[in-house]
Amino acid sequence: MTEHPDRPLRRLSDEGVAVWLDDISRERLRGGNLAELIRERDVVGVTSNPTIFEKALKEGDAYDAQLHDLAIRGVSVDEAVRAITAYDIRWAADVLRPVYDATGGVDGRVSLEVDPRLARETDRTVAEARALWWLVDRPNLFIKIPATAEGLPAITRALAEGISVNVTLIFSLERYREVMDAFLSGLEQARANGHDLAGIHSVASFFVSRVDAEIDKRLDAIGTDRARELRGRAAIANARLAYAAYEEVFGSQRWKALEADGARPQRPLWASTGVKDPAYSDTRYVTELVAPNTVNTMPEATLEATADHGEVTGDTVRGTYARARADLDALAEVGVDYDDVVRLLEDEGVQKFEKSWEGLLGGVSQQLDANA
Repeated sequence: MTEHPDRPLRRLSDEGVAVWLDDISRERLRGGNLAELIRERDVVGVTSNPTIFEKALKEGDAYDAQLHDLAIRGVSVDEAVRAITAYDIRWAADVLRPVYDATGGVDGRVSLEVDPRLARETDRTVAEARALWWLVDRPNLFIKIPATAEGLPAITRALAEGISVNVTLIFSLERYREVMDAFLSGLEQARANGHDLAGIHSVASFFVSRVDAEIDKRLDAIGTDRARELRGRAAIANARLAYAAYEEVFGSQRWKALEADGARPQRPLWASTGVKDPAYSDTRYVTELVAPNTVNTMPEATLEATADHGEVTGDTVRGTYARARADLDALAEVGVDYDDVVRLLEDEGVQKFEKSWEGLLGGVSQQLDANA
């Protein structure tokens, strides 16, 4: 048994789960809230996405001075967005730098996503990853690249250049295996290019709650007693089988050859862990996915719920693979098309981030015009 029974987030950390916050804003940074969460909530990393930045820009006056300067300089909207987001990411990276140093670069990480409009364009994604890596200029940065078919070679190329990558928008087990292959290929190329593998890190963001939201909707439409019995099982089963794939790949001889040269494994990161159905426990995508060498990035509400009443009882992933496979098989038996679900979720994920990015561009454009 681990210690800290009255501190569920600390217990998660003891079990090998890195607690990250799925949110960032300049108000959170300048008010010291991120530093407080590091101290009081065991937070050791931060993720961002276009939706988070769009929301942050609409709140308060934290961005007014920078927007004023950008307007006077006459920069383009795209460049203004890069400047604004890089500023926040750089600041967060500096706040988390002690964690990065204490963990040998494993945690203390902050993620910044490439323009989601480039999700289907390999070369432009790589170029944007290079530009953001240079612009933020912090060793504890992750560049987020979506796990689209076009994103896979971009992931390999970025890693080959020594850029640490957070692979995002992973929904399917097949795509996750392709992501791990892209990671290994990137490290193999980085080694050939003379990079120190110990300095290249990566996480693979496997999305959770959106899987239940879509499959539960389909189960409700099917309407049988058996279909209703399967509600709420898909997402956790899917994630647990992803961890089984992780154990397989990172137990392979191919990986061990890289590890011998100093490489660090690409950790599974549980994303989209906020519960969308109020019928479910608000901590289920945290407490049911406890396994060593993982990350759980939580919206603040989920973080606080876990801190308040999360029941962390140890590893809840290993040893569950047969049940998880049976749950996915049962979904197929009642008529849920897994391949169609994950394909839809990937397409929707890209579209949602594109929409948020367009909203962010629109908001910045309006404020630049107002300050011109």
